Amino acid sequence: MEIGVLGSGQLGRMMALAGYPLGLRLRFFECAADSPACQVAECVHACFDDLDALASFARGVDVVTYEFENVPLSAARHAAEHAPRFAPPLRALEMAQDRYIQKRFFQEIGVATAVFCPVNSRAELTPAIEATGLPAVLKTRRWGYDGKGQVVLREQADVDRVWQAMEGLPLILEKWVPFRRELSLIAVRSVRGETRFYPLTENVHREGILRLSIAPAPASSGLEGTARALAEKIFAALDYAGVLTLEMFEADGRLFANEMATRVHNSGHWTIEGAETSQFENHLRAVAGLPLGSVAPRGCSAMVNFIGSLPESAAVLTIPGTHLHLYGKTPRPRRKLGHATLRAASHASLTASLGRLLKIAGEDTLAQNPALIETSWAG
Repeated sequence: MEIGVLGSGQLGRMMALAGYPLGLRLRFFECAADSPACQVAECVHACFDDLDALASFARGVDVVTYEFENVPLSAARHAAEHAPRFAPPLRALEMAQDRYIQKRFFQEIGVATAVFCPVNSRAELTPAIEATGLPAVLKTRRWGYDGKGQVVLREQADVDRVWQAMEGLPLILEKWVPFRRELSLIAVRSVRGETRFYPLTENVHREGILRLSIAPAPASSGLEGTARALAEKIFAALDYAGVLTLEMFEADGRLFANEMATRVHNSGHWTIEGAETSQFENHLRAVAGLPLGSVAPRGCSAMVNFIGSLPESAAVLTIPGTHLHLYGKTPRPRRKLGHATLRAASHASLTASLGRLLKIAGEDTLAQNPALIETSWAG
């Protein structure tokens, strides 16, 4: 079977590597001449507005999926019209691209979120602040990721300054959630309706970028059922197939949905070595109509991102239980260049080695306190 993938970043690269043992061939559609997935699999190099190339690409595979949510919706629709099957569904992709549409969807199906308001002008910002109160987070509705396109309004004096920087963009204002920690649920549903849920993952961000994930999230058993129920609502409403990631805040023992990613996700990278079946393999199984694999964890895992620069590989690999993944990308500030996953039998033994890995990765603040939970999206 051949699976077509729109986009060809590191997520696609790891997807391709997961497909080979199953006899699944992946072909990528990508504008850029050199990208991580194209180093390990076949790529069709064309722009997303090249409708003939898209149609030919889609007709030549058994199913089309995507590895990042900013695929132009018009291109995805055109590919879906010519592909035997397209998954996850187009409606899910549309919601993943617009924070306001996504939050409205959560509201409609009964998934709790922070209070939010659309903001399209300076005149609309004042009543929005009255509805949310301060502090609040002003975000672009589209194209924001890794901390981009979002600013915290802590006091009234911030409003005019921030507005000057974001004026003219479709925006959403969200009430600040005084969260205890950030959690994510990696869930998967196949075209056959089979579902699996990985253990909750605890995530730590700095400067809006994911730095550290720990799975299973410590002391989270009481929240597992709630998180799974939220994902089930999304699956049912969208007739979903593929991996879905639900990013949430834990506050006062409750879960509030922040965003969903309708694809494999950075906070699920630990599953490559830390679960019986990785998120990448299960995504392929799901869209290909194959039985899903076990999502049982193999002990405890920590995933550390390498941002902006890479450590010495030898230094990483000297830590017992560590697995290194490099993406073949040119270093630049704030860019995700690779990650390492550390596995151990328990959270206690994981913590014993985690500080060393964090120091090697340049995360000195986290190394001094691995249990640190980021309290500001803005860093």
